[in-house]
Amino acid sequence: MSLSTTASRHVAKTVLAVETAEGVGARVRRSVGSMNLRNLTPFLMLDHFHVSEGAGFPDHPHRGQATVTYMLEGSSRHEDSAGHAGTIETGGVQWMCAGKGIIHAEMPVHAPGVPEPRGLQLWVDLPKQYKMVEPSYQELGPEAIPTAYPTGPDGPIKVKVISGKSHGIESPVRPLGGCWFLHVTMETSGATMFQDIPLGWTAFVYIWKGAIRIGNDGPIHNSFHTLVLSNAKGETGVQLIAAADDTQFVLIAGEPLDQTVFQYGPFVMTNKEEVQQTLLDYQFGRNGFEKAHTWKSKIGN
Repeated sequence: MSLSTTASRHVAKTVLAVETAEGVGARVRRSVGSMNLRNLTPFLMLDHFHVSEGAGFPDHPHRGQATVTYMLEGSSRHEDSAGHAGTIETGGVQWMCAGKGIIHAEMPVHAPGVPEPRGLQLWVDLPKQYKMVEPSYQELGPEAIPTAYPTGPDGPIKVKVISGKSHGIESPVRPLGGCWFLHVTMETSGATMFQDIPLGWTAFVYIWKGAIRIGNDGPIHNSFHTLVLSNAKGETGVQLIAAADDTQFVLIAGEPLDQTVFQYGPFVMTNKEEVQQTLLDYQFGRNGFEKAHTWKSKIGN
């Protein structure tokens, strides 16, 4: 393949995700959505969370966005006002489209011998034509997420394709709006892969273990950093090189949205009037929030 067809993106911005308190006793490292990294359409927030015993995220509403929860260790239970309930296990994902309105609870599972729950939660803005759709879930256990092996099944690299495509493997998850979510594990320092990214899409990398380089002559980037990638004409993907053994990161890419983001907590609309309408809908229990004042989860109470 010629160089002209594999032009790599480079790092346009680097943000360290500093651990802070969130929810009831949880700890999170927030990069996207922090003061240092806003306006990264279509992405609203990325939290790397760690939930201690007795902590969690009790009943709370959403409208206008999708939330993606991917468990790195341990497991987490969920329950919502539309009747969904279940457990996300290590390596499993829940892709929730909040649409016009939902109330849900996310609570960690603590048991002897089970690791404390750690994972990633990504908030993705919904295209304006989907803001008021019915809420929906797509859930995959760890065994249902397909894996790509860029260097062969016995090679040092594996890519869990949570959504999107990698090296001929495609996820069954179908987000509203374009979004790819890949979990890459590189066993040995120096392991190298080129990952295609749709032209014009926003893309970033978040590292939680080890270190990587972007491109052959790029600097080393260490754990807990988010790397926003360039988006120049002709850049067809990104070259990723492990700079430490047992390196793990996510590569996330999405189709930019030509719309305003007007956010009030868990409500994400396109203007002030829509947010005011959302607050009224929630207050009066209508237009997706009919159960706002009557439904209570079993796990969050």
